[in-house]
Amino acid sequence: MREYLKFYINGAWVEPVTPKTLAVINPATEQAAGHISMGSAADVDKAVLAARAAFASYTQTPVAERVALLERVIAEYQKRYADMAAAITEEMGAPVLLAQKAQAAMGIGHLQTALAVLRDYHFQEQRGSTLIVKEPIGVCGLITPWNWPVNQIACKVAPALATGCTMVLKPSEIAPFSAQIWTEILHAAGVPAGVFNLVNGDGPTVGAAIASHPEVDMVSFTGSTRAGIEVARNAAATVKRVHQELGGKSPNLILPDADLKRAITNGVRGVMGNSGQSCNAPTRLLVPNERMDEALAIAKAAAEATTVGAPDSGAALGPVISATQWDKIQTLIQAGIHEGATVVAGGPGKPAGLETGYYVKPTVLGHVNNTMTVAREEIFGPVLVVIGYDTVDQAVQIANDTPYGLAAYVSGTDLDAARKVASRLRAGQVNLNSAGPDLMAPFGGYKQSGNGREWGDHAFADFLEVKAVLGYAPKPAA
Repeated sequence: MREYLKFYINGAWVEPVTPKTLAVINPATEQAAGHISMGSAADVDKAVLAARAAFASYTQTPVAERVALLERVIAEYQKRYADMAAAITEEMGAPVLLAQKAQAAMGIGHLQTALAVLRDYHFQEQRGSTLIVKEPIGVCGLITPWNWPVNQIACKVAPALATGCTMVLKPSEIAPFSAQIWTEILHAAGVPAGVFNLVNGDGPTVGAAIASHPEVDMVSFTGSTRAGIEVARNAAATVKRVHQELGGKSPNLILPDADLKRAITNGVRGVMGNSGQSCNAPTRLLVPNERMDEALAIAKAAAEATTVGAPDSGAALGPVISATQWDKIQTLIQAGIHEGATVVAGGPGKPAGLETGYYVKPTVLGHVNNTMTVAREEIFGPVLVVIGYDTVDQAVQIANDTPYGLAAYVSGTDLDAARKVASRLRAGQVNLNSAGPDLMAPFGGYKQSGNGREWGDHAFADFLEVKAVLGYAPKPAA
């Protein structure tokens, strides 16, 4: 049983201003795995003031010093790698291999990426007699979700540290164990007091206090579009910068010349991985109507080959995060059926033999049209919807007909044709032919999927202000 009842403020573990605890539920067992304290606006105020006090000195640290700091953080992370993976398995039910090979790996990957960018980053540029300077924006409020917990922490904290900012982190209260270990790593690495602070709590209390705090200069939020709107509203009165990485309903466009079996099998795996709890999952599969029967058969086989079970069982899928999430997924599956979709694989209810735990059947819904609820709303579970099209132009129109624009996927044998389709898709990241991840590629969305970009060198921009110093150098003689 994990008992994490203190917050990390100004380089020390401190008691909350007002004691209040929350049980953290292991979604595989439905039992409490530990407890955390729930913070208040008073705790946020203490953390923000510590970050503000630390900013004056940390913002002036040389790049070489911040490089050395990131190197120490990476070294400490490597020491705690197994602990991090185990915490993620316990807090969100991630299969052991997924936690080890992907979830924990993304944390160290973002640290290494930020380090590589920092070593070569140009914070100054002279244009004639004017100097253009990129300076740390100030105190940053970081609000992160539960679905890829340390991934989202790392892709915010790493560039904030690299650029010279100070920060207050509010991780998800549903999956807070990895954030505790992350904080222990930073402390062991010698992050200066006040530079990084941790306050646990919920969005309406701690999240709102961070977003509205007048001493917070920017907020970086990852989560649902609904919650992102509230963060922006809370931040508006103080005119702070707001970066948002929000929801998605990403199209997976299978062109007529694609290798159907390979493309659809990869697409199904992309939806089912992490129990469908990835904002960029390719959840709308667009296939030519003339090949619909074949496509559905392939999707059915791929979904039914996806094993579900306890995190330590070797199964590909563990549970979803909570009873609330399980209920939402079931409601949306039923809505799809009610509106005329066909259950090709999976369907409502829990998989056989898994009555305990928030397990969902890998589900494929066929004969969906893009006006159905399951095609419009982010389900955030292992549920794929299959939509037919007659022409590529129609497929592009369907792909773009969504309030979201986080990611899109295109498969086709003719790479030039696939590239042309990619150029027409309104999404922040387009994946061609099941390309692997690239931590240097900017990650973020169009439309209601947010604004700003994370990952790689593009991640630095949201943590920097731009200053022009006119008359910095003498004008050249006439």
